[in-house]
Amino acid sequence: MRIGVLGTGMVGKAIATRLVEVGHEVRLGSRTSDNESLLKWVEENGEAASGGTFADAAAFGSVVVNATRGIISLDVLEAAGEDNLDGKIIMDVANPLVITSETEPPSLGILNDDSLGERIQRRYPSARVVKTLNTMNCDIMVNPKLLSGHHNVFVSGDDRSAKDQVASLLGQFGWAEDTIFDLGDITTARGPEMFVALYSRMFLKIRHLHFNISVVWDPNVEPLLPEGV
Repeated sequence: MRIGVLGTGMVGKAIATRLVEVGHEVRLGSRTSDNESLLKWVEENGEAASGGTFADAAAFGSVVVNATRGIISLDVLEAAGEDNLDGKIIMDVANPLVITSETEPPSLGILNDDSLGERIQRRYPSARVVKTLNTMNCDIMVNPKLLSGHHNVFVSGDDRSAKDQVASLLGQFGWAEDTIFDLGDITTARGPEMFVALYSRMFLKIRHLHFNISVVWDPNVEPLLPEGV
């Protein structure tokens, strides 16, 4: 599969590298095609790796990964170009973090009654947005076996086939089927995005980033809500 990855930070490069490792052709996108970090990544990752602008990467991929800083994601997608996103899966792994201090946890620029995932879907209605992987460090995103025991990755999105395709990519990263927790439509992206407030405070206690959340429930308890609510 041809996949475009937007963003040359740690998250973008981790995802792009893993996608190449599992057999995909990947174009990593930056604001400029001569970005030093971008050129180095291309050199290090073989023939299946290429680089370009955000628009180049979006045009290249049948799936486009938004691995940019969430607070600028909409601007980056604008630079990627609406035509280049038409009908495509946008795998959104970003969080709309506002960082104002090096010593205090970040705050969220979007919360409660909206999410970055929803804003992307509203702005690009012909695209199929799937929110995922935003509740953990990028090392865990692409190699869940770094942590022992059961832990979860969430997906949110309106399009069933898009979520299935993203789940397939997650499986290639090493996520077992029973660890992929489908929350529902794109409005459910609010939950994992707001989890970041807890995540940042957990980091202050744990003091490293190799941790994740595990959802544990009793299947024998009678449901309190009807299915589909």
